[in-house]
Amino acid sequence: MNNSWKVYKFSDAPISIIDGDRGKNYPKRNEFSEEGYCLFLNANNVTKEGFSFNSKQFITKEKDELLRSGKLSRGDVVMTTRGTIGNVAYYGNRVLFEHVRINSGMVIFRCERNKILPLFLFQYLRSPIFQAQINAFRSGVAQPQLPICDIKRMSISIPSLPEQYVITSILSAYDDLIENNTRRIQILEEMAQLIYREWFVNFRFPGHEKVKFVNSELGEIPEGWEVVKLEDIIENVKEKTEAGEHLKNREYLPIDCIPRKSFLLLESQDYTHAKSSLILFNRKDILFGNMRSYFHKVIIAPFDGVTRTTCFVLRPRNKNYLSYAYLTLFNEKTVSYSAQHSKGSTIPYAVWEGGLAEMKIIMPSRKIIDAFEKIISPILEISINTFFKLRNLRTARDLLLPKLISGEIDVSNWEVVGSRW
Repeated sequence: MNNSWKVYKFSDAPISIIDGDRGKNYPKRNEFSEEGYCLFLNANNVTKEGFSFNSKQFITKEKDELLRSGKLSRGDVVMTTRGTIGNVAYYGNRVLFEHVRINSGMVIFRCERNKILPLFLFQYLRSPIFQAQINAFRSGVAQPQLPICDIKRMSISIPSLPEQYVITSILSAYDDLIENNTRRIQILEEMAQLIYREWFVNFRFPGHEKVKFVNSELGEIPEGWEVVKLEDIIENVKEKTEAGEHLKNREYLPIDCIPRKSFLLLESQDYTHAKSSLILFNRKDILFGNMRSYFHKVIIAPFDGVTRTTCFVLRPRNKNYLSYAYLTLFNEKTVSYSAQHSKGSTIPYAVWEGGLAEMKIIMPSRKIIDAFEKIISPILEISINTFFKLRNLRTARDLLLPKLISGEIDVSNWEVVGSRW
C-alpha cells in the first residue's frame, strides 16, 4: 500500500452506513406488485456484477412514505449482508429507477464526497481485499450474515481524490465495456426470441400468406408441418464421469452458475470440488435445469465442459435443429410443462423419459427450419463470441482491481484526460 494513503476503520471513515427500515411498516408479501412507485430491491437485484433488474418488485408511494430509512440517493453503494454476502452495486445515473429502497438483507454506504468518491468505494468493496475481510467477519452457517457492527470494525485505505479519480476511471472503462457487451448479448437474445415467436407462435414466417392451415392436436398449424414429441428432435445425453485428470481441458458448470432467464452470461467453477457424479457436455449442447427452481435456466454451452445431474444435457438430433430446439426449450410453455410433469414432493424434479421427452411440439417443414437456422445461427454465434470477450474483459479487470485498490500500481503521477489516463 502507498504510504500516503490513509487507513480508516469503517466506524471512523468518511462513509455513512445506513440500514433499511425493519419496523412494523416493512412491506408484506401481498404489498408488492410488478409495477409501482418505488423499486424495492430483492436479493437477485444485487449481483457480483452490480445491479440486475431481471426480476422487480415495487411498493406504492404511500407505503414508501411510511418507511423511515433505507432509501437510495444517487451515488450510494448497496451491499448484501444476509444469505449471499458481499454482492455490491452502484446507484448511479444509469439506473433508470428514481425511487429505490433496500430490503432487510442489505445496507447502504454513503460517501462524504470531498473525501472519497462513491465509485472508488464501490470498487473497493468489490475487491478481494474487502471480500477477504467479509469472510473473516461473517457469522452464521445456515443463514450467513454481516451486521453493521462488524462492518464498522473493518478497514479501508483511501488515497487522495486525484488518485481515486484515476483508479475509478481505469476500472470504470472496463465496467463500461462489460456492460455494453452484456447488453449486446441481451439484445441478441431478445431478437432471437422475437423471431421465434413471430414464426412459430404467430405463424408469420416468410411466405405464410400463401400457406393453408390444417387442424392438429395442438390447434391449427401450417400444412406440411407436423406435431412431434420433443424427443424426436432432441436426445438426452447421459455421458457420466467422475472428477479427475482427464477433465483438465473441460470447465465445470453447475446449473447454479447460470442466471435465470438469460443465456451465455455465466461463470464456471473448479470441478475438483464437485461431490456428485458429473455429466459431460460439448460446445453447443443445450443445458436445461431439471430441478423445480432451475426450470428457467436454459443455455447453449459455449465450451466443452462437465455439469451435475441437476442438468439435462440435450443434443439436437440434427445440427439444423439447434436454434429451434433451444428456443423451444427456452419457451415458457416448456417451463410450465416441466413443472406439471415433475416428480418428487420435497424437491420436485423433471424427468426425461415419460416426462419432458413426451412433450408435444410443432415441427415446421424442413424448408422453414433451414431458413430459421440460417438467420438465428449467426446470432447465437455472435453471442458465444461476445461471451468470451466478456470473460476476457472480466479477467483483465479482476487482475487490475486489487493492484489498483491496494496501491501496488502507483497512479500518483497519472492524469485522466477525457476517457484516457
